[in-house]
Amino acid sequence: QFSMEKSPPNGSLLGGNQHQEALMLEGHTIDPHQFLGMEVNPRAAAIAELVVWIGFLQWHFRTKGAAPAEPILKDFRTIKAMDAVVAHDGKDLVLDASGKPETRTDAEGNRVEAYSYRNPRRPAWPEVDYIVGNPPFIGKGEPMRTAFGQGYLDALWSAHPHINESADFVMYWWDRAAELLTRKGSRLRRFGFVTTNSITQEFSRRVMAARLKAKKPVSIIMAIPDHPWTKATKDAAAVRIAMTVAVAGTREGVLREVTREAELGSDTPLIELTERVGDINPDLSVGADITGSVKLAANSGLSSNGFLLAGRGFVLTETEAGALGLGKRPELATLIRPYRNGRDLMTIPRGVMLIDLFGLTSEEVRGRFPEVYQHVLATVKPERDRNNRDSYRRNWWIFAEPRSELRPALGGLSRYIATPETAKHRVFQFVDGRILPDHMVVAVASTDGFHLGVLSSRTHVAWALRAGGWLGVGNDPRYSKSRVFDPFPFPAPAPELQDEIRSVAEELDAHRKARQAEHPHLTLTQMYNVLEKLRAGTPLGPDDERINAEGLVLILKELHDRLDALVSQAYGFPADLTDEEVIGRLVALNKERAAEEARGVVRWLRPAYQMARAGIVEEAAPRAAEDQGEMLLVAQAGAEQKPSFPSDEVARTAAVMAALASTPGTVEANAVAAGFRQGKRIEPHVRATLTSLVRMGFASSRDGKSYQLRRAA
Repeated sequence: QFSMEKSPPNGSLLGGNQHQEALMLEGHTIDPHQFLGMEVNPRAAAIAELVVWIGFLQWHFRTKGAAPAEPILKDFRTIKAMDAVVAHDGKDLVLDASGKPETRTDAEGNRVEAYSYRNPRRPAWPEVDYIVGNPPFIGKGEPMRTAFGQGYLDALWSAHPHINESADFVMYWWDRAAELLTRKGSRLRRFGFVTTNSITQEFSRRVMAARLKAKKPVSIIMAIPDHPWTKATKDAAAVRIAMTVAVAGTREGVLREVTREAELGSDTPLIELTERVGDINPDLSVGADITGSVKLAANSGLSSNGFLLAGRGFVLTETEAGALGLGKRPELATLIRPYRNGRDLMTIPRGVMLIDLFGLTSEEVRGRFPEVYQHVLATVKPERDRNNRDSYRRNWWIFAEPRSELRPALGGLSRYIATPETAKHRVFQFVDGRILPDHMVVAVASTDGFHLGVLSSRTHVAWALRAGGWLGVGNDPRYSKSRVFDPFPFPAPAPELQDEIRSVAEELDAHRKARQAEHPHLTLTQMYNVLEKLRAGTPLGPDDERINAEGLVLILKELHDRLDALVSQAYGFPADLTDEEVIGRLVALNKERAAEEARGVVRWLRPAYQMARAGIVEEAAPRAAEDQGEMLLVAQAGAEQKPSFPSDEVARTAAVMAALASTPGTVEANAVAAGFRQGKRIEPHVRATLTSLVRMGFASSRDGKSYQLRRAA
């Protein structure tokens, strides 16, 4: 799966078309025995060794004009058929309770046997001077689970316990090479990998950050963070790759960024790059290191991805929802609600509904809503039965992920802010509070137009593009709430300026909605495509002119320009800063805010909700910031401002899960009940909810009295 280069015994490897005589080592030659490799597939390993020989023979004919000495092909067996990241002492069939072999669904949709692995560990790699390769482009999470099975993933994680389980598969190669590079006495000089460009995403770049910032660091001396996969097939034409080369120690590197690409499917693709020199950060950038920014308490508990369904049967048309009783049975209004995914937000909404049974046991659903139960039993359970995750199969009637922070944050809000996780344009908008967001939508639990205005500004979008990175078939920007929203330092302007930003943001949101209401075929993607062309000075075609007229895109541009200017003013930034300069100032501001919060000063975005959630209240005489005139809300321990226990089951379950999430250890039912205004009166309801959460695998209890939330990986 990747190749390793080894120098001659007393010399250095020279590549390209340099002549063998240039080594000036009489009697020494370079041939395929110095090229070592590991490939998990035995047939592919044999083919790889043959390819190396073919390349060597072509080189020999080109530089020597004749064939090498016979035998022309030698069986060096330098490409080993082995797993490069997991060694073990054998694998065993996984048996169910009845003693029968368990099965799983593989990448081709076939049912295959499941295995566990004995004594998993990292395999030994040969000692070499250089490592190069392109590890498997499998990704993380479910793609890995489908490709290998849970047993292999458990073995992989056990063999590499220092790597977070959400990292891309390729990072296990990158990390091992970095370890060998810094090992005492290692002969390794440098390594280089071709990977997918997703290595700049949060969980993968953590692996690089740990090595770049270690006591014995490595440095990236060349990186191309986003490059097309040239000469690709039609199906793979959108694949994007990253390239990295690393050495031991602390050194500057060369960052190459693609500025133009054309003719990617031809024999002569056109790729133009620019170069910048400097310290290369874990996100493969040069300049301010945004990866070092920390999460701020001020933003906590307000943003989350929407609901991961793992069951297409949860989605209904309005007609299907009516057939299940919506509109006839009032209780269903909280269980069947409108649903939006990222495409709905940016194009034309599908008008679909979503069944949300969170907080109910399967017995409760069957007894109270039999039509809904039968529908989910017929359309969701068969799909869940084939899922490789035991918890998904066991809790087949509810969504795969509970989103314990999002549910209480959205509770009672008439609207909230939403943006697609991955989209060509980073657009934020208000959506109705009844709408349930898809897991590929990032929701921000705020009704404040000031927050919408800041998020929609060029200042925040520049931060989002750098912190979130790029991903997807269209190489679209990705909005990671943990790396983009949580550490983002909002400005703290005077109330008058906040009101101005709020007013323009409300006008922006209303303008877009009004244009789409008048022209139902008009999409936000179309409007922002034209806006992008207007900003770039690109001539508009006939379709663009129609969209410009229907969407009044010049007004859209004017509103965004006003927002950009007002938000820059709110930060005290000059209006003509480059994106790189904006990011540098925001990184510095993040550090200032983190230092403030360490002293107890928190600039809450939703003070009443967040402070009650954290069990704190506003100090009677709030402090003033040392270097600013505005008054701050100060996080000081005090009397609790207890919320009311919700009336419907879904909200109750979310509230109990939020209480568990805010408790570092175990907690008893009476303690959870005491956190609400009703206190002891609701203890039986709390205990029943906790028992249901344990049954569904979302909480654990060793003694049936104290409970703890199971944390998602």
